[in-house]
Amino acid sequence: MYAIIEVGAKQYQVKKDDIIEVEKQDAKEGKEITLDKVLLVSGDKKFEIGQPYLKEAKVRAEVLGNIKARKVVSFKYRRRKASHWKKGHRQQLTRLKIKEIVFS
Repeated sequence: MYAIIEVGAKQYQVKKDDIIEVEKQDAKEGKEITLDKVLLVSGDKKFEIGQPYLKEAKVRAEVLGNIKARKVVSFKYRRRKASHWKKGHRQQLTRLKIKEIVFS
C-alpha cells in the first residue's frame, strides 16, 4: 500500500516505514504528526483518487529531527564590468518516518 501526499508545495509517494525529508514543520523531535493532504491511496488491486484530496485518508508520521539541506550557491557574473555577486542558501528540512497510512 502506498499514498501520494502533499507537504508544503511538493508531492511525495510514501509507503510504511519510508523516511522522507520535507519542508520544515513546526513539530518537536520524537512527536507524531498527521498529514491529511492525501491525493491518492493505492491498495492491493485498487486505488482511490481525491478531488483534490481524500477526506477519509490520513498519513501518520514521526518526526526524526530538523536538518539543513546541502548549500546551494548562486553566482552572477557580468564580463568586463567588475560586477559579480555570490549568494548561498541552505534549506531548512524536517525528516519524517512514515508510521502508517489510514484509509477507511
